[in-house]
Amino acid sequence: MAASIARYIPCSGLQAVVSDVPGCGGVSYALEHGIPTLTFPASKKGLFPGLTPQELVQQLKQEMGVDYVLLAGYLKLIPVELVSAYKRAMLNIHPGLLPSFGGKGLYGERVHAAVLKSGARFSGPTVHFVDEAYDTGPILAQRCVQVFPTDSPKQLAARVLEQEHQVYPYAVSALVDGRITWREDGIPIIWEAR
Repeated sequence: MAASIARYIPCSGLQAVVSDVPGCGGVSYALEHGIPTLTFPASKKGLFPGLTPQELVQQLKQEMGVDYVLLAGYLKLIPVELVSAYKRAMLNIHPGLLPSFGGKGLYGERVHAAVLKSGARFSGPTVHFVDEAYDTGPILAQRCVQVFPTDSPKQLAARVLEQEHQVYPYAVSALVDGRITWREDGIPIIWEAR
């Protein structure tokens, strides 16, 4: 995902990669491209140190001048301090169509299994702004993927992932280019670049 997003934001525009897993792919990508990395939160087992929510906001906002936060694969609830600091400036990608297939515990293959069990005919990724709860922030963009009667969760996941790699960079580009406006009822609208 980091490589897909980097097509729309050159590495010179990425100020940091924050992860709760210091050895993940996003951290590896950052290290290969000279992008600073931060660990949040600290490991519960004490395996590696990490920042507190207040320290994370301090590092990102004041010390690094980060304007936007882009989540991908982060499964923990985002602390209210970070949500408040990045209101309307923090995006997440979810592998299901929200609001139907989201919330605590619905991530990865669990989402696709829930879609198949429900009998839904369509699935797809959702890009949404982050708020204080799981998967409840305003929806910015979605893509539809047909669900076939013979699908396994892995088969559906593969098709959804293809769309994730298209819709997330599209939404991120709109955010950083200032092509999002907000309706009076709090719904975000992307305006196409021309």
